[in-house]
Amino acid sequence: MNLLRRFFAETPEAAVGEIGLDKGSHGKTINFGEQVEVFQRQLELAKELERPVSVHCVRAFGDLLEVLKQTGPFPAGVLLHSYMGSAEMVSALANLGCYFSLSGFLTGMKSTKAKHMLKSIPLDRILLETDAPDALPRLDNVSVSPVHVHSSDADTEKRHMDSESQAANASNESLNHPENIHIVLEYVASLLEMTESELAELSYKNATKLFSYPGSKVQHEPEDI
Repeated sequence: MNLLRRFFAETPEAAVGEIGLDKGSHGKTINFGEQVEVFQRQLELAKELERPVSVHCVRAFGDLLEVLKQTGPFPAGVLLHSYMGSAEMVSALANLGCYFSLSGFLTGMKSTKAKHMLKSIPLDRILLETDAPDALPRLDNVSVSPVHVHSSDADTEKRHMDSESQAANASNESLNHPENIHIVLEYVASLLEMTESELAELSYKNATKLFSYPGSKVQHEPEDI
């Protein structure tokens, strides 16, 4: 923690994260009580520094909510990256200062469930991401841009993928590419029943607001009244 604190003192443009909780195939190898303890201390540091937090959560959203309730709220914001939690949790998470970032993993959720979850997110808390090289979108009749992995790199890539990443990628021979953000945009816009341009502008404004903290290189321009 002392090293982390010194890093932030030397790097005022840095946000906090990615930090979080993981009960996936890799996370199971790490004591969950220790995960919670370290996560809480990192969240407390983020609050002290008044910087936003990027949070990773795999199969532990109930635990995540409890930790955030104990430590929050978070005026500087919490980015829940590749959000795959339930619609029922959205309101409580949003009240604590959370933003909900959506990636290609969403295409693996039943569309009716995904739509219900998306409709529950406040419009000023929606963000989009690719989570590349993970979360390759899987949609019928949609052409994606994969990054092909040479066989010599396959073992290295496999070690870095958790079970959810492997499920999203049909094999270890292809990885997600950042340009697939347009597929995430199209899919989320269709479920929200809004135009792609409207959603793109919304996500841009939300991201700019979240990352416009003191020291950040991102500058938020207040809307005209």
